[in-house]
Order: sequence, then structure tokens, then C-alpha cells
Amino acid sequence: MRRILVALLLLALAVPVLGYINATADPVVRRANVAFRSWPAGAPPVRVALLADIHVQGPDLSPERMARIAAQVNAQKPDLILIAGDFSGDRALRTRLYSEAEIAASLTTLKAPLGVYAVLGNHDHWRDGPAMQRAVAAAGIPVLVNRAVRAGPLTIAGADDIHTRHADIEALTRSAAALPGPTAVLSHSPDIAPLLPPRFGLVLAGHTHCGQIVLPLIGRLATASRYGERYACGMVREPGRTTIVSAGIGTSVLPFRFGAPPDFWIVTMGPLAPAASPR
Repeated sequence: MRRILVALLLLALAVPVLGYINATADPVVRRANVAFRSWPAGAPPVRVALLADIHVQGPDLSPERMARIAAQVNAQKPDLILIAGDFSGDRALRTRLYSEAEIAASLTTLKAPLGVYAVLGNHDHWRDGPAMQRAVAAAGIPVLVNRAVRAGPLTIAGADDIHTRHADIEALTRSAAALPGPTAVLSHSPDIAPLLPPRFGLVLAGHTHCGQIVLPLIGRLATASRYGERYACGMVREPGRTTIVSAGIGTSVLPFRFGAPPDFWIVTMGPLAPAASPR
């Protein structure tokens, strides 16, 4: 009996330690290719880095660690960097809460020739959306609030957070309609995808953390999506649309990860090729 109790105690200690190690590991770099029929003739492909759910907070994601991850992203030499919201860390189980200015300062080393753009997430709005928007913009990263911008041959349509009812699809559609060429929607949550008009064939998002805790036989404990497993993680191909969902960098609720390592994506966008799926 004593041996059993010791084994159970060791297991109880090992589980959170392993979860924390998983949460603080270097992000996995995931890759995808997306082809557009509307890609401008002669324009080279664009490599887009997609980051999400930074959740800067102690102990697992300090500004110093975020700066190291920024260097990892820069090493991929992306042409464009997109951040899909949730900069704020507001877990109850934390060792430190950082200010909006401290969070934004950790992102200033992110560099790409076509720029760095972001949208806000639900945690940003729950904490103080306007303050986070100002801090991120002051760090040199424009925050797109239901508006579109041109970045090289691409139009980036930035949707505000749908879960806090800040998304305005009509305003986003009007803004994107004024700009030519292929369009990618940047949204914190993938739940916006089914609500978009057909012209938006690519959605880049986060929010779900890919479940964050994914247990053998049981699977994801939660998806944070009203669509359940439909947009839980990774590349989701549906008729007329591709949605890419990042597991994100930081954590929510608990500073642990199991079966859903932190990640960011490098998405290469370019012209339609034989056997490619047009967006």
C-alpha cells in the first residue's frame, strides 16, 4: 500500500511538471500552402507567419520568453507577420500580470518586409480592449478593427473579436471590397468563418489553443468554439474556404499543455498551381 501511495504522489507531482514543460517548450513551426486563382500575374509567393494567443503572463510566458519566440519567428524570414489576438494574460493561476505596455514591448522585435498586423481577442476586450489596441499600435503593430489593408499582393481583412460581439462583418466586407486581389481574413476566433461571404476563402485564426489539454482516449477537454471539433485545430478545408487554426503560444486557465504544443504557422500564399485548391 505504501508503494502505491508513493507512486500516486509521484504521479501527482509529475503531471503538472510535465504540463508546464510542455507549455514552455519552443513553439512547433507548422507549414501550409494556399493557392489563389486571383493571385496577381507575376507576383511572387508571400510567406505569412501566423501567431495567436500570446497570453503574456507569469510564470510560463514572460516578455523575455516572448522576445525569444519573436527571434524564432524572424528566423523563418516571413514576408508578413499576422497576430490573431489575445495578447493579454489574465489567468487566476499566475505569478505575474504584465501591463499592456510591457506586453506590447515584447513584440517590437518582430520584423517582416510587408509589415506586422494584429487583431484583438476576447481576453484583450475583457481586460481593456482600447488600452491594448493603443499599446500594440504604439509598438509599431497596426491593430485592424473590422478593416482591410493591402500588404504586397495580399489584402488582409482584420476582423475584431466575434465572441465579445466586436466583429462587424458588414464593415469588414465593405473595407475589403475597396482593395483588389486575393484576401485573407485575420480573426481571433475561427467561429467567424461560416458567417463570412463566399469571397473570403481563407481565414487565419487561433483562440482554441487546439484544446491545450488533449488526453489519450478522451481527446480535447474543450475547444472554446461553438462549433466543437469543426474548427478545433489545424488546417480545415471546406468547400470554397480554408481555415487555419493555430494552437497559439501561451496558455489559459492553467499554465499546462498536453497533446497540443505551442505553435505558429508559416503559410506560403501564391498563384494557383496544378491540383491546388483555389481560394
